[in-house]
Amino acid sequence: MKFTEETLEQAVIELFGEVDIPHYHGETIHKEMSDVLLRDDLRVFLQSRYKDENITTIEIESILRKIDLYPSSALYESNRDIIRLIADGFTLKRDDRSQKDIFIELLDFEKPTRNIFKIVNQLEIQGTEKRIPDGIVYINGLPLVVFEFKSAVKENCTIKDAYTQLTVRYRRDIPELFKYNAFCIISDGVNNKMGSLFSPYDFFY
Repeated sequence: MKFTEETLEQAVIELFGEVDIPHYHGETIHKEMSDVLLRDDLRVFLQSRYKDENITTIEIESILRKIDLYPSSALYESNRDIIRLIADGFTLKRDDRSQKDIFIELLDFEKPTRNIFKIVNQLEIQGTEKRIPDGIVYINGLPLVVFEFKSAVKENCTIKDAYTQLTVRYRRDIPELFKYNAFCIISDGVNNKMGSLFSPYDFFY
């Protein structure tokens, strides 16, 4: 059997399955094609995590609006600021001013099993062009990791082509996806590298 991009994709999905991270094909994900968040996952996580503080639906929607408002047109700055929110958390002012403010964390670092993990492949995203990343790791509805695969058996096709796909074509056509990106992974099944969307190829390790 030839080790194609499709078989590599499936092999990686199986590895996620071995650590109990469920797989979803992009066709099964219900959202607007221009949207990159899995909003219901983030809503469910926040409702569960902050139920003891009686977080309201309006407050949860205000958190979604907060991260929505960062513009993809200033991609580096928006990515930096959103990743800072994810890493450090932030204070939510309550609708009811008589209640104590809530310190919000978009990921649960203390109890990772409380997070909602998904590996999603072949998800259509509409930006200035329609693009279909090979794989996206979502945590609590946030697309934190993007995979791009190239086949090692194809002539004139290298892992650097995957880098170019992500950092040139995807960055240009679907920048909204990368507002939330922690890092990217490129692989041909033999060579695997990871790095920031904003890093030169030589700094992918």
